[in-house]
Amino acid sequence: MYPTLFVAHGTPSLALENNAYTRFLRNIGILLPKPQAVVVVSAHWESAVQLISSAPRPETMYDFFGFEEPLYEIVYPAEGCLPISLEIQELLTAEGIRCELNEKRGLDHGAWSVLRFLYPNADVPIIALSVNPNRVPEEQYRIGRALLPMRERGVMILSSGGTVHNLAKLKWETTGGEAWAIAFDRWLAEHIQVWNLEALFDYERRAPYVSDAVPSGEHLLPLFIAMGAADGKRKARRLHQEYQNRTLSLAAWMFQ
Repeated sequence: MYPTLFVAHGTPSLALENNAYTRFLRNIGILLPKPQAVVVVSAHWESAVQLISSAPRPETMYDFFGFEEPLYEIVYPAEGCLPISLEIQELLTAEGIRCELNEKRGLDHGAWSVLRFLYPNADVPIIALSVNPNRVPEEQYRIGRALLPMRERGVMILSSGGTVHNLAKLKWETTGGEAWAIAFDRWLAEHIQVWNLEALFDYERRAPYVSDAVPSGEHLLPLFIAMGAADGKRKARRLHQEYQNRTLSLAAWMFQ
């Protein structure tokens, strides 16, 4: 059964960088067997209803501004896969989760900025899922659990976001993480590794420095979808941890 992944995408400029984290992403793409398809859950596609991309060739979206010109020249020419989109719709509907296909949505930078390192040849079909930031963690986990059968067919469930994501407190041109960011990630890791869902679902009340680490939930919530898709064995492994501009956690987790 294919593992699920939660990876951080940092700032859009990460897509142009050659550093320890981007090399890590490249190695994951090399070391894991090539999946039949990737279902990517991006923090940057928010919707009230669960949406599933169904475009045959999703366009590369530039959903940011003010960054260096080469970023706007990147094209990630992946193809979609309508049969898998329809299968996801069927799985979610069977669990009572309202969902719809969307044939117009492309791939936002939360998706393509990491996919271009994992699969630089864009030779794996990509299906994108939206995130409803108003759903509580338990509901996100339930969405992931509904996707578990996809893994049996060699489909990767890839959630892209960030465990600590505070753009208001970025410190450019600096390394390492703020003490509060490290403390929050440490708390999160302790509970993920033992699959303590009671604590994780209640992170807003229990986790330290949560208002700094998670000023809004859309970047953390994809984590629960990735975990839900691994509800069978419930095995977690942190693959990478560092910080970008001190307040963006570049954490990556694998669930099996």
